[in-house]
Amino acid sequence: MNKNQIIKTVWEMAEPVTEQLGLTLWDVQFVKEGATWSLRIVIDREGGVDMDACEAVSRALDPMLDEADPIDESYVLEVWSAGYDRDLTRDFHFEASLGMPVTVGLFAPEKGEKEPVMTLKGYTGKTVICTDSDGEDHEYELKSLRFIRRKDEIDFSGGYGPKADETE
Repeated sequence: MNKNQIIKTVWEMAEPVTEQLGLTLWDVQFVKEGATWSLRIVIDREGGVDMDACEAVSRALDPMLDEADPIDESYVLEVWSAGYDRDLTRDFHFEASLGMPVTVGLFAPEKGEKEPVMTLKGYTGKTVICTDSDGEDHEYELKSLRFIRRKDEIDFSGGYGPKADETE
C-alpha cells in the first residue's frame, strides 16, 4: 500500500473508534523520522483531550491494526491531541475554524511578518481569505503557504501555582 492508501485505510478504521469514544478524528499521518515510521492518530474533543482519551484510542485501535495489518513496515502507533496550534489540512478543519485566529506561514514576509496571525474569513478548497489586524483581507492559494494553523487562545488568567488561600 502507498502512503495515501495507508492513511485512508487507517482513517476508515479509526473514525468509528474515535466517534464511539466521544472524540473527533482530526488527522491520520504516516511519517518517517530518521529510521522510524510513525502512525499518528490525531484526536480532538470539545474542551480538550487528555492522556486517558489518547490511551483509550490506542488500546482500541492497536488490536484492529494488528489484525488488518495495513502497513508493511514496522511502525510506532502514536495517539496525539490536535493541540492548540493545530495544522489545518482538510476541508473540515477550515470549515470548523472559520472566524477563528490562524497563523499563516508565508514564504516571503508581508508587513515584516512571515507568520502573521489573522482571522480565517473564507475557504474555497484551494484558497483562504484571512483578515489581518488592520481589517485588511488577504487571499492566499493554499499551495503558496508553508502552513496554516489554528491559533487558539489560551486563558492563563487563573495563573499557575497555588491559589492565595492555599498558601498558608
